[in-house]
Amino acid sequence: MKIFLMLLFALSSITIAQNPKWINYPNTKKIMTVKEEGNNIWIGTKGGLLNLNKTTGNITLYNRSNSGLPYNWVNSIAIDGSGNKWMGSYEGVHGTYGGLTKFDGTKWTVYNTSNSGLPDSVVLSIAIDSKGNKWIGTGQGGLTKFDGTKWTVYNTSNSGLPNNYVYSIVIDGSGSKWIGTYAGLAKFDGSSWTVYNALNSGLPYNYIQAIAIDSSGNKWIGTYKGIAKFDGTKWTLYNASNSGLPNNDVWSITIDGSGDKWIGTENGLAKFDGTKWTIYNTLNSALPNNDIQAIIIDGNGNKWIGTFGGGFVKYDGKTWTVLY
Repeated sequence: MKIFLMLLFALSSITIAQNPKWINYPNTKKIMTVKEEGNNIWIGTKGGLLNLNKTTGNITLYNRSNSGLPYNWVNSIAIDGSGNKWMGSYEGVHGTYGGLTKFDGTKWTVYNTSNSGLPDSVVLSIAIDSKGNKWIGTGQGGLTKFDGTKWTVYNTSNSGLPNNYVYSIVIDGSGSKWIGTYAGLAKFDGSSWTVYNALNSGLPYNYIQAIAIDSSGNKWIGTYKGIAKFDGTKWTLYNASNSGLPNNDVWSITIDGSGDKWIGTENGLAKFDGTKWTIYNTLNSALPNNDIQAIIIDGNGNKWIGTFGGGFVKYDGKTWTVLY
């Protein structure tokens, strides 16, 4: 009876967009990406898209059965200046669904290989530039620019992109795109390409999973073999052997207002202030899982942390709150 009441309480905290299918609920604890929009936190999971209201704590679940979302596995989210949510999904069975989805709060619009210039229906990363262009990284089709009408594809055949698997994209203050691929890091300034890999740079590994840029323009690059800091000339490597990094498999990097780096790894969350490392894990915090896939930091300095299998956590610097 006690277990039943606990389960009932947990389920009552979730609001479903239309008709729930609770078979999908466990997969919503496998979090892939997180984005903030005012009072809302948008969470991409293997079980659908969640919207968390920061004031009320209410959570709304959108999935393939109750919305226009084409597939429940949401890899990436970007939000444009008009408040449209752009989401990248994994591909469904035999490529029948998946792709890029736009959600304006009411209407869902899906772009895939059959109805648009998108070269692949596995969308792994999305970034939006100052002109509103969407830069879309795919699983096999390379990088695509979408200006709202025209699709422009960059791949290994027609550009300097080193690999067609594009896992991460960030845009610097000059508008250059920094692109993490399976075969190294590429910089694209709109006309020329520069490629960095383990053979020609200080990168420890070619599979780039995360990129963040600090206020000084340093690039912090997360790989399977630690983090590389690149100041434009010098490379500095941080790994589990030479620093306080708890694990070399780095999934996410976010930088707070003080310049501290918050790093999600396969074995805990690390804070690095440039000198000192502070590690948070299931033994010394309320983290429900050590596999940290996504982190964002809001304007109040709160950390919103997505784990892969343990759910979603808020940390305000003193108190940990497991939100679901």
